Amino acid sequence: MFTGQQPIIVLKEGTRREKGKSAQFNNIMAARAISDAVRSTLGPKGMDKMLVDSMGDVVVTNDGATILKEVDVEHPAAKMMVEVAKAQDEECGDGTTTAVVLTGELLKGAGELLEKNIHPTIICSGFKLAANKAVEVLKNMAKPIKKDDIQTLKNIAITSLASKGASAAKELLADVVVKAVKMVAEERDGKTFVDLDNIQITKKQGGSIEDTQVIEGIILDKERVHDGMPKVVKNAKIALVNSAFEVKKTEVDARIQISDPSQLQAFLDEEEAMLRKMVEKVKKAGANVLICQKGIDDLAQHFLAKAGIYAVRRAKKSDMEKLAKATGAKIVTNLDDLTEKDLGHAGVVEERKIGEDKMTFVMDCKNPKAVSILVRGGTEHVVDELERGIHDALSVVKVALEDGYITPGGGAAAAEIAMALREYAPSVGGREQIAIETFADAIEVVPRTLAENAGLDPIDIIIKVRAAHKRGEKYAGVDVHTGEVVDMMKKNVIEPLRVSTQEVKAAAEAAIMILRIDDVIAAKATETKGEEKGKEGGGGGEEFEY
Repeated sequence: MFTGQQPIIVLKEGTRREKGKSAQFNNIMAARAISDAVRSTLGPKGMDKMLVDSMGDVVVTNDGATILKEVDVEHPAAKMMVEVAKAQDEECGDGTTTAVVLTGELLKGAGELLEKNIHPTIICSGFKLAANKAVEVLKNMAKPIKKDDIQTLKNIAITSLASKGASAAKELLADVVVKAVKMVAEERDGKTFVDLDNIQITKKQGGSIEDTQVIEGIILDKERVHDGMPKVVKNAKIALVNSAFEVKKTEVDARIQISDPSQLQAFLDEEEAMLRKMVEKVKKAGANVLICQKGIDDLAQHFLAKAGIYAVRRAKKSDMEKLAKATGAKIVTNLDDLTEKDLGHAGVVEERKIGEDKMTFVMDCKNPKAVSILVRGGTEHVVDELERGIHDALSVVKVALEDGYITPGGGAAAAEIAMALREYAPSVGGREQIAIETFADAIEVVPRTLAENAGLDPIDIIIKVRAAHKRGEKYAGVDVHTGEVVDMMKKNVIEPLRVSTQEVKAAAEAAIMILRIDDVIAAKATETKGEEKGKEGGGGGEEFEY
């Protein structure tokens, strides 16, 4: 920009700027690159990715959110795609790959419309209308489920697990997941709430996937503090104490002067008496198991062992809270307040050695409001991927229980939405109609990708699926095992309504956001070799807008 030959410099030296269509196409390309990276992981026949970080740590997974979290993404538009996966994961726990692939496909369609000189805001408003219509279609085709319909909840968990590395043992894991969620579900004002924080997942490599189980109680990664204590306590009465079994130190620095040996003995006897008194209080309350959040002195350990009390020290705060929910105990901070009413109950408390570690199992609690899942598998990578699969399955069962509605999987919902949008588009008219039709084409990426990943012909499958939906078979989707188009509800391939609606909303919102950008101004990255540049005086590496 020149005014009377005098250049006006607005941006700092080294700032990169892209404007107009080149910025839009660049963003679309970056977002599509992310979408293509996870596309091959979609569905039961999807493949896994091996991710190696700068430290050499290896992660093997096909969970969309995990893949994008582990990959170090540079491009700002690509970072937005990572946000889509994160939002989907936080809201529903599953459907992350679908949400990302759908966003990529919407942007691919939008790119073609931009080339035809259709304005981005028209595309955006068309996408908004299409997304609202899609959510409406999903709600209309959703089926209600009853809270005590265990089989349907298991089928939801199996559908989620089928596309994970855990698919070999999906029946067993679905049992585990549904049992755990049902135990911690709470009824409030006629509504069901599930807090997944009340389900503790403990991983231990070794054994096989079949050894994974639900523990009706809590597993502590701690051993008993003294070998003289019983290894197993049946009909356990548990005291949860958040104070140290040690002689109190004075708050200020103090010196104790002892002038003759008998005083020293009296001092030591008094210390011993104090510790013995503490243990007596626990015994008097009727406890035979003590879980302490702080330390237990060696002498106190000895007294506890003599009293036949099983004790654990330095338990985590989160574990203490879960134990309180599982056993019905109250966490006591002052030993003087400990009474029989504050004790929790468990069928068995025992120390078990799993692999190299000794752990404390608090089991057989009556009606526990916190439970544990012990995950076993041959190697560390198997156990990690199992945990991710179980987390997703827990999330979908939780969402299904809370909302009470399910939709068909296998691309059936996507095909029904595509058909409804094609019928709806002419009623909107104008250029938005083209954007709505593009949305309809894009959402068919779900059955198409499922077919591609299963080695089927995507074009044949799409034609068959469309024909079935035209005949009014609104639950028709792709059976990736046989290559046929069948009723997904009868096949028990189902997912919660919230997962489907969130996929559509998140994908549409992310695509709209990326499309509306027509100017990318990136400040020069600061170099941090040698001396820390850019730390003082405004840090040259910040992006800015005007």
